[in-house]
Amino acid sequence: MHTVWKGSISFGLVNIPIKLHAATENKDIKLRQLHKECHSPISYQKVCPVCDKEIQNEDIVKAYEYSKNKFVVLDAEELERLRKENEEKAVEIIDFVKLEEIDPIYFERSYFMAPDTGGGKAYALLRKALQDSGKIGVAKIIIRSKEQLAVVRVYKDALLMETIHFPDEVRKVEDVPNIPSDEKVVEKELKTALLLVDQLTTDFEPEKYNDDYRTALMELIEDKRTGQLTVTATEKQPAAAATNVTDLMAALQASLDRTKKKPAAAPRKKKAAAKKKKEA
Repeated sequence: MHTVWKGSISFGLVNIPIKLHAATENKDIKLRQLHKECHSPISYQKVCPVCDKEIQNEDIVKAYEYSKNKFVVLDAEELERLRKENEEKAVEIIDFVKLEEIDPIYFERSYFMAPDTGGGKAYALLRKALQDSGKIGVAKIIIRSKEQLAVVRVYKDALLMETIHFPDEVRKVEDVPNIPSDEKVVEKELKTALLLVDQLTTDFEPEKYNDDYRTALMELIEDKRTGQLTVTATEKQPAAAATNVTDLMAALQASLDRTKKKPAAAPRKKKAAAKKKKEA
């Protein structure tokens, strides 16, 4: 399992060297975009609209847009220094709270925590303390240059870290349009709704829920593949060797035209007549 972060976490004076591993994975089926005519994959380029040219990574800087088309440019060295200053801080469990006190809207992504070398004993101690107390730990951690609020809890036999949103990252429900106010509910309708809820109530078994759309899409893809309903991308032909034959011939011809000797001009009649008169 790939390690996404390596460091330590502490509570009180107990320090635990740990590694983080992503606990979930995205199973979305990724579809490529092809050119309809030749079925070649479409590539995306970073182009400057003003200079009208493709931009390389080394020509890109990061900036914050504080108003329309006005930016504060941040140097890579400044960002790296700030990241290191914060990463070097110990990841410390700040508080212990009850899991049910945190609304699910705050939860973002889950990571398995594995003890690093020499951390097994302290890892087991924290796991047992969380199990017996029925609490979870609240901590801060920096992952991929972003400070995250996180909770540490027990999941089966492992410690699980879940990043959660900061309060200002959760939008206000008051800003959601068209939410009905307290409307009078008909008692009969409520009893029927509660009866339906009761009939559909069961124990949560995650294994019985499947992504039906993903399954159907994969079946469609496999049917097309086995039925030879496939296409092959047209390979880009190597560019022909650039030649300047045409330009060269034109230049040569122009040069010849310029160097051709012009025919001698015929003597003027007036000048010739004057010469005869003088001789007479």
